[in-house]
Amino acid sequence: MKPRAFLIVLDSVGCGGAPDAADFGDAGANTLGHIAVACAEGRAEDGRSGPLRLPRLDALGLGRAIELASGLRAPGLGAAPQGLWGAATEMSKGKDTPSGHWELAGVPVPWDWHYFPRKLPAFDPELVRRVCELAGTGGILGNCHAAGIPILGELGAEHLRTGWPICYTSTDSVFQIAAHEEAFGLERLWRLCADLAPLLHNMRVGRVIARPFLGSEATGFARTGNRRDFAMTPPAPTLCDWVQRAGGRVHAVGKIGDIFSGQGIDQLHKGRDDLALLEHMSRLSGDAEEGSLTFCNLVEFDSLYGHTRDVSGYARALERFDRWLAGFLDGLRPGDLVIVTADHGNDPTAPGTDHTRERVPVLVHGAGAGEIGHCGFVDVAASVAAHLRVPSQGPGRSFLP
Repeated sequence: MKPRAFLIVLDSVGCGGAPDAADFGDAGANTLGHIAVACAEGRAEDGRSGPLRLPRLDALGLGRAIELASGLRAPGLGAAPQGLWGAATEMSKGKDTPSGHWELAGVPVPWDWHYFPRKLPAFDPELVRRVCELAGTGGILGNCHAAGIPILGELGAEHLRTGWPICYTSTDSVFQIAAHEEAFGLERLWRLCADLAPLLHNMRVGRVIARPFLGSEATGFARTGNRRDFAMTPPAPTLCDWVQRAGGRVHAVGKIGDIFSGQGIDQLHKGRDDLALLEHMSRLSGDAEEGSLTFCNLVEFDSLYGHTRDVSGYARALERFDRWLAGFLDGLRPGDLVIVTADHGNDPTAPGTDHTRERVPVLVHGAGAGEIGHCGFVDVAASVAAHLRVPSQGPGRSFLP
């Protein structure tokens, strides 16, 4: 029987300690550590209460990984590890989704991303002209750095009145377009982003993201589950390609297909929220083929709780995942490998609304127990490849015994 691998990325669940965090304005950031401290101090009581409870993740080595990465002994996370554990450091010069995922898949980013300046307006007139031309509108709204949920409250009503798309960016290399699914049209929004993507990719902007929403000025506005990312193609074959070329199937759960522009992906598994994605994962624990890779991104840690600086919500989401993980691991086949990790940080106790530069935990089920120590993001890909017995084409080294 050929082995299988499940790579689960908890979007933004960093553990502090990045050696170059200060270069990104993130000195001292520690997503997991600071959430654990807030919970222990009674500062995360909305919808939950008490210390952070993550018994399954902690049994894999989460508490030890946080301490290794940052030196912080996270309250309530001190179990003796029963899995392999360590902390990974990124070499790519970014703290964004493509950089983290590509490097976890064995391909560091070889260029500097383009970031839009933090000024008003944020976008140059030629780019705005092109957006208007493709959208068929007389202008755009936003044209600034913004968080995605607040900007809907600020500009949603004006968008309905004018029909102009809401365009904004962040400290990530990203161009985001929000539009009403019904008034503007979902297919029209997707087409606008797809047509605009080549221009922005040539500028080294990593992603163009369609951010559809519904609602009205009277009821309020809310994003829908029909987000679509138009990302640059990775600059070299990734872990997904390695597995596929060796004859294994690759299942992409969540936005993995978007992050890798469909490259090296056999089957997409989308869902309206992380709960739906976890249902896909539970199904794939039984259905995924021998020799397959199931690559999952769970985005709501980042999108719903990190960017909004919601400590209680982030803690609830972590505890929900931990409860699911216990059943998932217990239902796997002998020989299956599971790696739980992250792509960057998004410390909900930090100022601002942006990602934070951090190390990430690396927790391994199905390969014995012990300390990996410090490793690189690229070592995750090499380790998955080693387990699946496919050639590794990246710079990483396997940490499996």
